[in-house]
Amino acid sequence: MQGAFLYFSQSNIINMKPLIIGITGGSGSGKTSFIRQIKSAFKREEICIISQDDYYFPRAEQKKDAKGIINFDLPGSIDKKAFNQDLKKLIKGQKVERKEYVFNNPDAKAKSLFYYPAPIIIVEGLFVFHYKKIRKKLDLKVYLHAKENLKIIRRIKRDQIERNYPIDDVLYRYEYHVMPAFEKYIKPYIDEADVIVNNNSLFEKGLQMVNGFLRNYLYEFQKEEGPFPYHFFEEE
Repeated sequence: MQGAFLYFSQSNIINMKPLIIGITGGSGSGKTSFIRQIKSAFKREEICIISQDDYYFPRAEQKKDAKGIINFDLPGSIDKKAFNQDLKKLIKGQKVERKEYVFNNPDAKAKSLFYYPAPIIIVEGLFVFHYKKIRKKLDLKVYLHAKENLKIIRRIKRDQIERNYPIDDVLYRYEYHVMPAFEKYIKPYIDEADVIVNNNSLFEKGLQMVNGFLRNYLYEFQKEEGPFPYHFFEEE
């Protein structure tokens, strides 16, 4: 199926607290591009995006497979305790500081990341539905779907360009790490999603509908609560 298809659950999730949205999908499904588009459509004080990718344990603490290759595609590769604690801080209106994770790319320089509380908090990553404590906090679950051949092409492009991985390593990880993790820890939760966005070609229609939903939430939030009670200062 081309384009985007969505299903919204019937529960009322506008309750004048931060709206917590979880966005997941297999590696290469387009989560990063989708979230980047959402971020560009809203002001800094309206939305906060917190990513699972910045909560990986150090390389020395990661598990290795039978061939001695580190497997980053396991739920245990993420510091889910810190991830959950920082999400709770944001929900309470507290600022969070986190060191960027650069995926062992020697050409990338890690920087300090600052997450600020906002009426809408987006939690994204491979395992955000799998982690029970995170999943229970989600008011809306968005699942990005794409065909496997497209996902592996996107994965190759990302890992070679952004993370400096050789092609043989990328293909090995996809076959023995990425796919097994998807089948076990990501795909089973598609039936729990409130919104499914098909990203085999374009996700614009799905993006427009999700953005429309968020704008409606912000309108209701401001109508009930008044101006957003958050103030921001540059940390750099």
